[in-house]
Formats: sequence, structure tokens, C-alpha cells
Amino acid sequence: MANIKTNISTKSSNIALALHGGAGNYIQSEQDAQIEHLRGVAEQGRTMLLGGASALDVVEALAVQLEDAGLYVAGKGTGPNSAGEYELDACIMDGDSRDVGAVAALKGYKNPVRVARAVLEHTPHVMLAGRGAETFAAHQNCQPVEKPLEYYVIRGVTRLPHELDTGTIGVVARDNKGRLAAATSTGGLLGKMAGRIGDSPLPGAGCWADERVAVSCTGQGEYFIKAATAADISARMAYAKTPLADAAKGALADMKKQGGYGGVIALGQTGQPTMPFTSQGMRRAWIDADGNIAVDV
Repeated sequence: MANIKTNISTKSSNIALALHGGAGNYIQSEQDAQIEHLRGVAEQGRTMLLGGASALDVVEALAVQLEDAGLYVAGKGTGPNSAGEYELDACIMDGDSRDVGAVAALKGYKNPVRVARAVLEHTPHVMLAGRGAETFAAHQNCQPVEKPLEYYVIRGVTRLPHELDTGTIGVVARDNKGRLAAATSTGGLLGKMAGRIGDSPLPGAGCWADERVAVSCTGQGEYFIKAATAADISARMAYAKTPLADAAKGALADMKKQGGYGGVIALGQTGQPTMPFTSQGMRRAWIDADGNIAVDV
């Protein structure tokens, strides 16, 4: 395991941040690019939070950076579905208001998390899908993908999903006013059936934020849906008064009972993020207890 920390003396007890680049069977020696990228994105997020940015703005901005990297199954790193098309999903949620926006099976746009944010801010709805989402994205002047076969990193279904060294991305943050937010974005399973939607765009399954906790999930989406993993963490905290770390482990264990694997990043109003996973590894970065950036796989 790698645990890399930056030598930054700035500390803050008010802000918190964690992000992930997917859970999977990763080989440590092949993760240098992802580790370095996650660290840089986390540093940007810490700077934004210390500068007074809202948690919602931070999770969107960092999710965009992860989508644009081409290092994960999200944004540029998305693989084609069984029809050879690129369909992307994303969700963003503001814990303070529980306002949420999501898109599913979105084609032709670079940053689905930005389209999801526009759904949150400019519609009375929670989720738009397919052609409706694309028409809305166009009206919101979101950035299109002009040449998909040149833009996306993966251009053919040549490997099985479990063989790909990539994964869903997600960000959770708490700002200096105590507001929580979460964002999750994915291209889904490589070679998935056209129209397949996983947990990532579904509030309560792959993404959640409320007054207690912000959560982003990664792994086999169907099983996270069956377990309502993201919202289950908050429910355990609310109804059973379970501490965050135990709530996250318990919700993840319930997901595993359904037959899947994966991980979550979650943070609440006090303490450091918790980041359990049942897969071989989960690429992640966070602000540690000393205010520094830590990265692990």
C-alpha cells in the first residue's frame, strides 16, 4: 500500500475532503499516474475549501478534473457500451438543502457532473436521462464531445470489466460553514447493455448528502442499488445512532451480502473521512488529521 502525504503545514478543523478514483483489483506498481493525479486534485480541493468555496462547488470542480483525466471510467475514460456508444451517468447533491441533480445514459457531453449540476439548479426535477438529458445539456451550453472516437481513451471493447485498471470517480466535501456535498460520475461497465444505468446517478444508491453525511460509492452498481448503500449509511447514523465509520462498514457489508464488491468514501460533521472497501483496492485521497493530503490505493 502507498500512503503519500504532502508536506503542507496548513491545518483546518472546519473543512474535510475525500475523493476516489474507483475500487477494483488494482496492481500497486501500475498506479503511479493515478496516485499523482488524485493528490493534485485533492490539493486543489483543499485550496478551494480554505479559500471559502462551498462544498457543492468543490465537489463539482474536482469531479470535472477527474472526468477530464482519462484515468478512470468517467468522462474521458469511459468505455463504449454493447452498441459502441458512450453513455455516462452522474449525480451531485447538496447536503444542506438536499437539492440534487443527476443525469443517466447521457451521450455527447464531456462532463456529466456539470449537466447534473445544471439539472439541480435549473429544473424542478432530480434526474434527466437519454435524449432529454442531451437536449437539456445543449440548452445549458454544456461542452459537447465533437469527435467521440478521438476523445475517449477506450475505443473498443477488448477487455473484460474486471481486467480494466479504471473506475468510477467521486468526491465528498465539508466546507468551512459545515455544509456537506457529494458527487459521483461514471461511464459504467465496459460493454454494458445500451441504456444500462448503475448506482452512480441514483441518489441514495451511489451518491448521497444530507445534514449528517456525504457519501460517494464505487464498485458493482447493481448491488449498491439493491442495498441503497449511500442512504443506508445516513439511516444507520440517524436511527441507530451508529458512528460514521461503523455505519459505512455496516452498509458496505450489506451490499456485499447481495453479491457485489466495492467501496465508499464518507464524511460527516466531525472527524476524518471513512473509506472502507471490499475489493482488492480503492484509489483515494483525503485531507488527513494534520491538514495534509494523503493518498492510498
